[in-house]
Amino acid sequence: MKITGLSLAGLLVLGAGAAGWAYWHLSDNISSVDINGALGDDRPARARTTPSPGVTEVPPPTESLNILVLGSDSRSGEENQELGGGEDGGARSDTAMVVHLDAGRTTATVVSIPRDTLVDRPSCPLPDGESTRPVSGAMFNTAYEVGGPVCAVKTVEALTDVRMDHYIEIDFAGFARLVDALGGVTVTTEEDIDDERSHLTLEAGTHHLDGTDALALARTRYGIGGGSDLERIELQHRLVKALLEQIGRQDLLTDPAHLYEVADAVTGSLTADTGLDSLGELTRFGQSLRELLSVGVTTLTMPVLPAPWDRNRVVADEPEAGELWASLR
Repeated sequence: MKITGLSLAGLLVLGAGAAGWAYWHLSDNISSVDINGALGDDRPARARTTPSPGVTEVPPPTESLNILVLGSDSRSGEENQELGGGEDGGARSDTAMVVHLDAGRTTATVVSIPRDTLVDRPSCPLPDGESTRPVSGAMFNTAYEVGGPVCAVKTVEALTDVRMDHYIEIDFAGFARLVDALGGVTVTTEEDIDDERSHLTLEAGTHHLDGTDALALARTRYGIGGGSDLERIELQHRLVKALLEQIGRQDLLTDPAHLYEVADAVTGSLTADTGLDSLGELTRFGQSLRELLSVGVTTLTMPVLPAPWDRNRVVADEPEAGELWASLR
């Protein structure tokens, strides 16, 4: 989100002709989903920041925001299939993170929800007017599979009782292209990795990864430790921090070609809710994150414990999980 806003803002200084063409091309890249229209008012309340007494106007931003960020293992397109998206015709939420931004946009809390979490999946509206049936004890990542982004958001809100103010999704190909456009990413691993499923082999230590290997690291699960999804999430958290550090080293405004490459990589595989589906909205939002640095980002995993009836799955560990979500409201 930060790199999108800053790169789009930079494109506006390229000149009227170039900026105009870039604007329309990048705008056409973005896919949109109307989460608010589909879910209506039966949702958790929005977070609000109350102005001080006597203050009639609060400068933006005036409230914290919670954003559901999904990485999908989309099967659509040859590039996604080559990167591990599987057969054509479906997708699951391979990665799910709730990003909580404070009102000042200088700190963020990123909470991962393990895809193996068993949840009560609510009934979700479908585009054809029908609805999915509610299911108890369903795998969390099936929500996206059966009902798309709308059902993913509704399931997260049912699990957390936290309003998702925005929704952002990027697929395999988009993540790999973003990392490549940024010149790769430097990550340190604490143990050897040899994962046949993600096709990644790394010795313990510091590595500069291209987009394909960075994606493989984000998907690595069976080549480390006991093959737990929780260990995979730890690797993803390191990638989040490393990407923010790499963004901080970029000087996009001095290199128009690089600037456009980054913006095109991000928007080309981006799906956003209707509050972030235009270049103007993305630009303003990204610029508001200008002061957000990796040191201001806290990464967590929702507290879980093994499901008593299925040791290969997890359930929310209460009351710790509830207390975590309450802190983000």
